[in-house]
Amino acid sequence: MDKKLYEEKVSSREIFKGKILKLYFDQVRLPNNKITTREKVEHPGAVAVVPINKKNEVILVKQYRYPVDIVLIEIPAGKLDGREEPPIECAKRELKEEVGGQGGSFIHLAQIFTSPGFSDEKMDIYLVLDFEEKENNLDDDEFLHIIKIKLKDCLKMIKNGEINDAKSIIGIMMARDYLEIE
Repeated sequence: MDKKLYEEKVSSREIFKGKILKLYFDQVRLPNNKITTREKVEHPGAVAVVPINKKNEVILVKQYRYPVDIVLIEIPAGKLDGREEPPIECAKRELKEEVGGQGGSFIHLAQIFTSPGFSDEKMDIYLVLDFEEKENNLDDDEFLHIIKIKLKDCLKMIKNGEINDAKSIIGIMMARDYLEIE
């Protein structure tokens, strides 16, 4: 660790505990010895999957996202059931729940921090190949539409702003690189 950049936690106060996250108000000592505050969201972690079927189509979901008040086109994703759940198990569950995918080869593409300026959420992104397409099994509070788009067309949609969700952009572009598709 680079001590010239490190911030030491002096105190921490939980100010909110919700179903998905906790919010903390912390005091930290900066490298120049001054004290300041940081707000931190604690999140259990998440996964996202880039399922590509035998027709070279990416299976995506269209889903309304309340915080940004729009319908987004995204790769399937979901939160871990606690920090102890292995990401690969969550990825298998989310693939089945959201798009009905079962089995297949899961290739770990990346682990990213989604918003490190205020949250500790880590997300593992997987490419999924050779899976069976069956019926999805959504949670009671989940509403989405499944769409299938050729990988090369997904890349065009990223360029023209139709796909603007960060995890989806990262996942699709890393899948392209893994599969060495132009």
